[in-house]
Amino acid sequence: MNRTTLLQDRRMEKFEELLRRWDRGELSGSEAGELLGCSERQFRRYRRRYEEDGLEGLADRRLGKASARRIAVDEVMWMVGQYESHYLGWNVKHFHEHLQARHGVRWSYTWVKTKLQAADLVPRLRRRGTHRRKRERKPCEGMMLHQDGSRAVWLAGQPALDLIVTMDDATSTLYSALLVEEEGTASTFRGLLEVFESKGLPLSFYTDRGSHYFVTVKAGETVDRGRLTQVGWALKRLGIEHIAAYSPQARGRSERMFGTLQDRLIKELAQTGIDDIETANRWLREVYLPAHNRRFARPPAVAQSAFVAAPDRIALVEALCVQEERVVERDNTVSWRKLKLQLPDSPLRHHWVKARVRVHQYPDGQLALFHGPACIARYDALGRPHGADPTTGRARACSAPSRDGLANAAAVATTPRRPSSTAPARALARPSSPTTSTAAKRLPNPAPTT
Repeated sequence: MNRTTLLQDRRMEKFEELLRRWDRGELSGSEAGELLGCSERQFRRYRRRYEEDGLEGLADRRLGKASARRIAVDEVMWMVGQYESHYLGWNVKHFHEHLQARHGVRWSYTWVKTKLQAADLVPRLRRRGTHRRKRERKPCEGMMLHQDGSRAVWLAGQPALDLIVTMDDATSTLYSALLVEEEGTASTFRGLLEVFESKGLPLSFYTDRGSHYFVTVKAGETVDRGRLTQVGWALKRLGIEHIAAYSPQARGRSERMFGTLQDRLIKELAQTGIDDIETANRWLREVYLPAHNRRFARPPAVAQSAFVAAPDRIALVEALCVQEERVVERDNTVSWRKLKLQLPDSPLRHHWVKARVRVHQYPDGQLALFHGPACIARYDALGRPHGADPTTGRARACSAPSRDGLANAAAVATTPRRPSSTAPARALARPSSPTTSTAAKRLPNPAPTT
């Protein structure tokens, strides 16, 4: 017995009881109709039909008849076949949106879900657990950004990759999403650079306690605020507060967003046939993110933006990079990881031996050497130099050039020299005038005249 038949039987039993009370004069027609959930006029119709046909006259005459709005069986079979052949594994909401966008169907989401469940293609979900109160969103966009990574097989036929997503807390807008081989400092800087260039600087940055975000001395304890990672130093230079999350539940908003991405994005990428990271990142930036934000982003509670204007790209790139100090070795080289960076000739000084320099490693792997604010050399990811920033002028030498460096040898010959302290007395005679030739000095004295 289905629910409709059961409700009809209960309505018949209730009508018989109310009809007996009406016959005894305990209820009026309007009161009986109100208890039955209908009008007094409908109660009179029920009485007349009961007198003519008994309980069968009270049966709903629509039962057993096909609805005028019933969808044809072949259309139901087509819909089920589409799901089995092209969308198997998609959630019903995602599949329903594609049916509306690509095939123009007007079937309801509930009807589609019911038919798929009846065909055993979609499981019936369990009831939700205990209600938990979630953290309220920030009122303005730009007050807090979330960043997190999720590892999965995002591209068909490829190994597992990390998807790094940067999201606004107030609106759930995805500002950046990129696939990388492994999450780390470089991927964090790449995502932040995309957001800071397009939107500006946020007030705070909310992440988990990954080793590239925070230093945690002992597992399970609080982070060490006195020891900053490269990400922590970069955020401090830009004046952005860095907030640590201590449980997955605290990051529930980003965790739910990754659930949506793992359910939808993997299927969307498989349908496009993209199988390399660069093409996938370009498709994410140009195609998927705008469509995702139109579907899931929500307006902020306060329309005013909290983003602060960011410096130019050059300043952002120099801030969002790994920076470490090194001392130049005696052969004018700097050791960096497994590379030897050879310093080129510079107009700033004759050599860099024992000088303290700063190595910048950018997210794309390129390197640069800085002495104070001046860039003195740049290198590719393999440590090969490819030019340095131009510097106007030339520094004045700290000491006189050596004899080997003099270009004019004649100037050395004509320069008067101080006699040695051990020279004989005749050698201490008055020095000859500069105009006296060397040949004249070698002539013998003339004979005395008689």
